Amino acid sequence: MKNMRQLTDEEIARQDFVDNAIYALINTVNPVETEIEWDIEIIGKVRDKIEFWLTNRLGICSEQEFYPFIEIHE
Repeated sequence: MKNMRQLTDEEIARQDFVDNAIYALINTVNPVETEIEWDIEIIGKVRDKIEFWLTNRLGICSEQEFYPFIEIHE
């Protein structure tokens, strides 16, 4: 069974904020002047690590608060 819920505008904005912040971080810490192109695979891997630390290790927020998502139950 599919879940018909969709992300709210606020949840989508949160996802965009997190992804853009991570992209900016990657380019900020890049030691050369060549800009790293947008790559959602890289962003996703960095996001997963940050999420782990904020949710599991530090316990300061939930996964949903950090990066909203829709759980699909089949």
